[in-house]
Amino acid sequence: MPAAAVQDTVSAIYEAESRRVLATLIRLLGDFDAAEEALQDGFRAALEQWPRDGVPANPRAWLVSAGRFKAIDAKRRRSRFEALDDAPGGGDVPVLDEHAWADPESVEDDRLRLIFTCCHPALAPDAQVALTLREVCGLRTEEIAHAFLTPASTLAQRIVRAKGKIRDAKIPYQVPGAAELPQRLDAVLRVIYLVFNEGYSASGGESVVRRDLASEAVRLGRLVVDLLTEPEAQGLLALMLLHDSRRDARTSHDGELIVLEDQDRSRWNRAAIDEGIALVRRALSSARFGPYTIQAAIAAVHADATTPESTDWNEIVGLYGVLLSISPSPVVELNRAVAIAMRDGPEAGLRLVDAILERGDLTEYRLAHAARADLCRRLGRAADARVSYERALQLTRQEPERRFLEGRLADVERKLKEERA
Repeated sequence: MPAAAVQDTVSAIYEAESRRVLATLIRLLGDFDAAEEALQDGFRAALEQWPRDGVPANPRAWLVSAGRFKAIDAKRRRSRFEALDDAPGGGDVPVLDEHAWADPESVEDDRLRLIFTCCHPALAPDAQVALTLREVCGLRTEEIAHAFLTPASTLAQRIVRAKGKIRDAKIPYQVPGAAELPQRLDAVLRVIYLVFNEGYSASGGESVVRRDLASEAVRLGRLVVDLLTEPEAQGLLALMLLHDSRRDARTSHDGELIVLEDQDRSRWNRAAIDEGIALVRRALSSARFGPYTIQAAIAAVHADATTPESTDWNEIVGLYGVLLSISPSPVVELNRAVAIAMRDGPEAGLRLVDAILERGDLTEYRLAHAARADLCRRLGRAADARVSYERALQLTRQEPERRFLEGRLADVERKLKEERA
């Protein structure tokens, strides 16, 4: 195979498999930094050997074996006090190393082990999220920093300290036992949901959806549900499936954003909807559900509506009221206000949105300003809509969302010109 073709193949495998390879290397080597170095060494060895030998039948197994071999070789050299410059370089790696791939079930569970390690209670909540997004999902430090509204340098130090804490405290790389598992679940679910949100609606860049992250979050959610029959785990999986069912309808063929009311509902994934609704019903029947299950129930009402006009907004408003009572937040208030606008008219919703913004809540939240802009547009208040669209644009980093808002802003600008004419 030509070297250029192999490089393209390696790049594609890196995108698809690098986090799984890293998770297994962490288990094998017991150290985050050593595993990350081994990961890079494994892919470097692939670039050197695959053009000559061909792409192996199981690239992930090959990469794990190569990374493990390189790490062990480096450790032996260090133990003999050999300088790196004097050590034999290059050398092909012997594969397939059965010691690295002897237990397929263990390998498949490595990412679940890794997420529970990253979400260990010895770590601060922000560190749990940051470390999981970085190590389990491979988000860049800058992407995570934007999600946290934190400088990238601060976020990087947080990740370094979290790794040090895991090493120094000898936090075990394992799924907790049955007695400890429920209390550890909340942090894990929160992190999985944040991963899904980054995949479902990317915080920045040229795409609305990062399919790899959304799919990985769903996979992790399934693993947790299989591991522990807990209503909120079922509720979170349902919520992700119901949102993800709309994935193909959320963008046009050229990648432009399509809002919910304009989506072609025949493109929604009916199998995912049916599975999500079944999970919602199971979680609600337990009477031990929480906020993820209520959000999933809201998504199920949307999924049940064959047209925007048939949406049961009264039911959605009621569910948001329940959600506010068990998990109050300004974002939930905002979503309820938008639902009330759909049920009772834009004037009713605008009063609630303005009250939230006047309190000082959500002033840096782009969706609050976008919602206000849309309500003002629907009320014919073009000047107010322009101000809110401009503010939303200042806070938006995702390009399709930016173009959508720019289109709406252009519409109200034309309306203002017509009023002045």
